[in-house]
Amino acid sequence: KNESRWLNALSVLCSKKELDKIANLSFVKKIEPVIGRKRIINENQIDVNVFSRDLDYGNGQNQIEQINAHELHNQGYTGDGIRILILDTGFDLIHNALNNINVIDQWDVINDDNETANQTDDEESSNQDYHGTAVLSTIAAYAPGELIGVAYDAEFLLAKTEDVTQEIQQEEDNYVAALEWGEENGADVVSTSLGYLDWYDYSDLDGNTAITTIAVDIAVGLGMVCVTSAGNSGNDDWYYIIAPADADSVISVGAVRYNGEIASFSSHGPTADGRIKPEVCAQGVQTWCINPNNATNYIQLSGTSLACPLVSGVVALIIQARPTWTAMEIREAIMMTASMSDSANNNYGYGIINALNAIAYNITTGLDEKINVNTIDYNIIRTYPNPFNPSINIEIMLTKIDHTIIDILSYTGQFHDRLYNQKPDNKKLEMTWHPIELPSGIYFLKVATNNEVYYKKVSYIK
Repeated sequence: KNESRWLNALSVLCSKKELDKIANLSFVKKIEPVIGRKRIINENQIDVNVFSRDLDYGNGQNQIEQINAHELHNQGYTGDGIRILILDTGFDLIHNALNNINVIDQWDVINDDNETANQTDDEESSNQDYHGTAVLSTIAAYAPGELIGVAYDAEFLLAKTEDVTQEIQQEEDNYVAALEWGEENGADVVSTSLGYLDWYDYSDLDGNTAITTIAVDIAVGLGMVCVTSAGNSGNDDWYYIIAPADADSVISVGAVRYNGEIASFSSHGPTADGRIKPEVCAQGVQTWCINPNNATNYIQLSGTSLACPLVSGVVALIIQARPTWTAMEIREAIMMTASMSDSANNNYGYGIINALNAIAYNITTGLDEKINVNTIDYNIIRTYPNPFNPSINIEIMLTKIDHTIIDILSYTGQFHDRLYNQKPDNKKLEMTWHPIELPSGIYFLKVATNNEVYYKKVSYIK
């Protein structure tokens, strides 16, 4: 059904006899069943009103201004040249507000063709492309006086990965396949108003277990900024976020009302390993989008599914404004400039995103200009999560064994903590740093060995 280079895995549909043959192959490490069940849709979770206003951004005025996206539009940043991959249930592009959308390519992962609109008259799947079309419009719509999306000049890759008639684990494999397809086709941003829960326990939401969570972290490592919905379980027994919102490097998005109040349904943190979630919030209650059922009307829908693409659109604007920033630097800027960055919690995360402040964030600090990086003798292979709270994991791979000193410095170069001071037994060092009574901010991991020094920037966010 699917193959994944990143996970070195296949999804297959086969007989029991064939499965036995597969199990006996010498290179097969593990086989897991693809679990599924019928999806139960609660129609009461969506509020719909049909009307329009004659404003600059039309119906979307508040959701645009709440995140300061209009300020970036005023500076000429509209997403031009930035490629956004959207994974969802499907996409119908007949609405007038999508007449000028720049779609580079489409892939229906379920049926393996390039038709992402609904392809069946079956009543159960008649709304297959409804959700994805609504989500897409909050980024891509351009109908002045009716609705303008956050990054309407962006380029789009559209992938249909979800089957609305059922909730099956195969959809996670579809998700991974679409991520890899997007990376192959030059995606800068990934927006996924999707999530998975049924076959996981809360203990699995540790940033390292769910298939989609692992894939998202790989995607970010390859340079794509990944944005996903936190989930709509705030009123349920589950309460917490869903996968892949638990990923270390994802930007998970909670939902607020027009006045900034958290939506009761918005899923909460922390992750199973204690990290704050969501990262940020945007309007996800009565959010304006196109009506996917016709070519002219507009509606309001609620859910973190609608908040997520607003943030994804802002990410595209930031990339356009700051093209040299890495995926993790963009994530850092968004979190450190959100409305509650100094008082983050597991309801709002770091608060409502602020597009204008994000592009003004100072990624380069005072110590950066003094650093002479030398990577000949060793290489820091991973620091995660980054930004972090309450602790950060550090893995260092040395090319030769020599006396090594590892210190923590402030962004001005002030010494704070010594993590290591000896000759290691092997070339790989692993440790965890737990800051004690230190303020939020940027710190440097300083590694010194063989008269050479290397620095790694990390961000601590309380």
